[in-house]
Amino acid sequence: MKRRKIPMRKDIVTGEMAPKKELVRIVRDKENNVSVDETGKKSGRGAYVSIDVEIAKKAKQARTFDKVFAVKLDDKFYDDLIEYIDHKQARKQLFGDGK
Repeated sequence: MKRRKIPMRKDIVTGEMAPKKELVRIVRDKENNVSVDETGKKSGRGAYVSIDVEIAKKAKQARTFDKVFAVKLDDKFYDDLIEYIDHKQARKQLFGDGK
C-alpha cells in the first residue's frame, strides 16, 4: 500500500518544521484583518504556530504576527490565540485528535 505524504509547515515562532495537523494557521485577509483559521482554508496570507501555549506566549511577547503580517495587532488577539491554543492542546492531550 502506498504511503501518504504528510504535509509539513514551518512554525513562524520557532522556525521548526512540523506536520500541518500539529499547527494552527493564522491568516491575514485583503482588508488586513488577522484571525485564527480553524478550517485551514480561509483565503489570504497564512502563517503557522504550534499547538503549544508556551510558544503562543513567546509570539505575544515578541509580537511575531505584527511583524509577519505588517499590521498592528492588539493584545486581545494574542490573548484569544493563547486561549484557543490552550483549548486545542487540552483536547489533543485528552482525546488525541486535536479538534
